[in-house]
Amino acid sequence: MIKVGDKAPDFHLPASGGKTVSLHDYKGKKIILYFYPKDMTSGCTREACAFQEALPVLSRRKTVVIGVSADSAVSHDKFSQKNNLRFILASDGQKETAKAYGVWKEKSMYGRKYFGIERTTFILDEDGVVRYIFPKVKVDGHVQELLKVL
Repeated sequence: MIKVGDKAPDFHLPASGGKTVSLHDYKGKKIILYFYPKDMTSGCTREACAFQEALPVLSRRKTVVIGVSADSAVSHDKFSQKNNLRFILASDGQKETAKAYGVWKEKSMYGRKYFGIERTTFILDEDGVVRYIFPKVKVDGHVQELLKVL
C-alpha cells in the first residue's frame, strides 16, 4: 500500500487523444492523480467536470490532472468529448496501475460483491513523491478540498 512520502509508482498507459501517459512526462510539476470507477456515470462525470472547472487555478499552481480508470482509451475519448475535458484520462485496462496504487478493491453494491476501482486521489509533488492521499472520495466538494492543500 502506498503511503505519504513514498515515491509514486510510474506507469505507461494509453490515454485519451491517442497519447501515452507516464508520470515521468510531468517531472517538475505537481500532479493530481485521481482514480475513478467508470466513464459516463453520474459521480464520475461530476468529478471530472469539477476538475475541468478548476483547471485554470490548477494551471497557475503548476499542477496537472490525470484521471485513471479501467475503461478503454476510446471510452475516455468519448467521455472527454462529451464533457469538454481538457486533461488526460489514462486507460488501465489491465488494472496493474490501480493495483500498484492499492485502489483495486473488493466492493459491494446491493449485496453483490465485485472488484473495482475505489475512488481515490493522490497529490504528487514535483519529484513524484506522494504528498496527500484522499481515499474513498466523496465527489461533492472534493476538488475544493484539494485546492486547499495545494
